[in-house]
Amino acid sequence: MKLYYYQRRDGNSNFGDDLNSWLWSQLLPGFFDEDPTIAFIGIGTLLNHLLPQRVPQAQRLVIFGTGAGYGNPFTAVAHQWQIYCLRGRLSAQKLGLAEELAITDAALLVRRLFQPTSQKTSRFAFMPHVHHATYAGTLLQDICTQVGLGYIDPRWSVKKVLTSISQTEVLLAEAMHGAIVADALRIPWIPVLTSPRILTFKWHDWCSSLKLEYHPYYIPPLVSAYPRFARRRSAIAYWKNCWQQEPWLALCQMVSQRSLWATQLLRITQVACPSLSHASLVEQLTDQLENRLEQLKSDWSV
Repeated sequence: MKLYYYQRRDGNSNFGDDLNSWLWSQLLPGFFDEDPTIAFIGIGTLLNHLLPQRVPQAQRLVIFGTGAGYGNPFTAVAHQWQIYCLRGRLSAQKLGLAEELAITDAALLVRRLFQPTSQKTSRFAFMPHVHHATYAGTLLQDICTQVGLGYIDPRWSVKKVLTSISQTEVLLAEAMHGAIVADALRIPWIPVLTSPRILTFKWHDWCSSLKLEYHPYYIPPLVSAYPRFARRRSAIAYWKNCWQQEPWLALCQMVSQRSLWATQLLRITQVACPSLSHASLVEQLTDQLENRLEQLKSDWSV
């Protein structure tokens, strides 16, 4: 069985994707080989029409804690799929599957493997989506430094990101797996959205598993740094939400975008109410994931 996870075409690392090799090598030591006829699909938003193209030699797929989204949904799940659990109930609904398969994102299991530090180095830190971290270069980190926020780059190594998150008191997260890991490590988080490119469906899907609502704080894109992207419908919805949250944000073209970003990041730290799921629910979901993992081991004689 071969471990598959998304790897960016530009060659950059991405924390959410790279968690796969870090996590599964510890939870399932010696389990994987290079046999492409059986593919293990774990952390990621991979359940869409592109999956068969990503693993063209796979005759069987093992799904564990994965999410649906991007591309087109499957009209029917192939019988060759062995699904142990999904990210959330929206994934189950999109795939036409029973909701009991919806537990939560498999990245929650990080809490069984990583011991967070008690030493905090940042009151607040910002972790952008990998697309925006890549396009903006050092600009986002410079803005965070300017206003006294920590900066966590999703392109850093898994261990460095885990350590940085654990050293933060509150995480401003645009990268969803930054928020997932923060919640797993019992660190409050605030969702932030800086462009229409972010797939909000996957956030709603994951939040539903924790009985939380997804209400992000909006910051207009850094037009000078971000590429022009997003479908028209998502772009319209994004700018509508920007206007409803703070009408003056929609006038960002008239002021220095760097200054506006600095002001808005600081304002979010002052007015936002951080999210954190109930500890008992997190423990319950972790137990459920571990039970499904034991079932997987039994099924595959690990």
